[in-house]
Amino acid sequence: MDHKFINPVETRYRTEIADIFTEDKKLANWLKVEAVLAKAHAKLGNIPQEAADEISKKANLDYVKLNRVKEIDREIHHDLMAMVKALSEQCEGDAGKYIHLGATSYDIEDTATALQLKEAISHIIKSLKKLIIALIKVIDDKKNLVCIGRTHGQHAIPTTYGMRFGVWAYELDRHIDRLKETLIRIAFGKMSGAVGTMASFGDKGIEIQNMITKELDLHPALITNQIIQRDRHAEVIFITALIGQSLAKFSRQIRVLQRNEIAEMFEPFKKSQVGSSTMPHKRNPHKSERICSLARVLKSNVIPALDNIILEDERDLTNSANERIIFSENFILLDFMINQLTDIIIGVEFDEFKIEENLNLTKGASLSEKVMVNLVKKGIGRQEGHEILRKAAIKAKNENILIKEILYKNPIIQEVFSKNEINELLDPHKYIGKALEQTENILNVLKNKYAL
Repeated sequence: MDHKFINPVETRYRTEIADIFTEDKKLANWLKVEAVLAKAHAKLGNIPQEAADEISKKANLDYVKLNRVKEIDREIHHDLMAMVKALSEQCEGDAGKYIHLGATSYDIEDTATALQLKEAISHIIKSLKKLIIALIKVIDDKKNLVCIGRTHGQHAIPTTYGMRFGVWAYELDRHIDRLKETLIRIAFGKMSGAVGTMASFGDKGIEIQNMITKELDLHPALITNQIIQRDRHAEVIFITALIGQSLAKFSRQIRVLQRNEIAEMFEPFKKSQVGSSTMPHKRNPHKSERICSLARVLKSNVIPALDNIILEDERDLTNSANERIIFSENFILLDFMINQLTDIIIGVEFDEFKIEENLNLTKGASLSEKVMVNLVKKGIGRQEGHEILRKAAIKAKNENILIKEILYKNPIIQEVFSKNEINELLDPHKYIGKALEQTENILNVLKNKYAL
């Protein structure tokens, strides 16, 4: 019977990073570690050199087939030992009897997992760089585009789209730094045998481990029990979830800004694209919604990763089954989310007319802070100025008039400001503080860092 996919990670959300987590790639990594182990034994005189050469020659997918490994696994119910047996079948002479000498299963598995996660993190770093580059282009293009800033979902004071996107790019840059730090801590292998004492390697245990990890471009774990401790792996899963939450935050903002009532910024929408099966007029921000949805899966997988830290005595198997799911799932979904957001940013559309309309929606009330600050400069107390502007903003809303019409008639305001000065104070384009300078600064930092 042909295999039918169940999890959309295999289909709808699959990206290139999935190749790192295939069964074939996992088997190839196991075989690579076995070959390096044999090579180390030969260098130390523990096994014949010709045996190590034969193992190294056959320890690859050209000789060891996944189907055969699965066939053996169905008989013995141990997938790692099934690999050992399948490799032994391919080795000529007596080389097969030296395979896996002194090792326990997780010497192979954890070292191979380090290779896998190291490659996956490097891939995510590359994907994030592409997203940052897309953001930098928009920041550069929209750094002077003034818009209303919102706090608590309400109009606050003006900001710029360049600054808004700059905050996002800066956050992603921190995630790349975190990934690089995590990459160092996950790139550890082990070869220490049952419970980690290296007893099965005699007096050469530390030397063997150092030789193997050096050959694989990993660091040697200085002390372990039968497995590499799962705080390292939990950190990896946590950082994928952390990045996912940032992507969801950005996507939530895009969804809000695309609402009909706001309508400032939009996901790209192809000519033939369908928004709704029943409402032909709909232009739903479905890509952003999808990112927010998948971020919840990434976050949920942090729990088993944390629970995996709590293993009994020197070893139990409660981490193994869920790790077959959470590593691949989080990395594939995260890569898909990054790619989706990159596509959105590359094709994002702005309605500058609507942006300007929203900027003035409160009829000047969003500039009340600026007026208040300037009242203090004229000798009027800050609290008194605050109360004047608070009442004026309420009156402007209730009577649906411009706040400047109220300020013109206020006797205290009349004493210190002319009508022209009030009009100048209420120009939203002239109250963005250091938004442009901050945006230029982050642009320069990121362009230098990523050689743009």
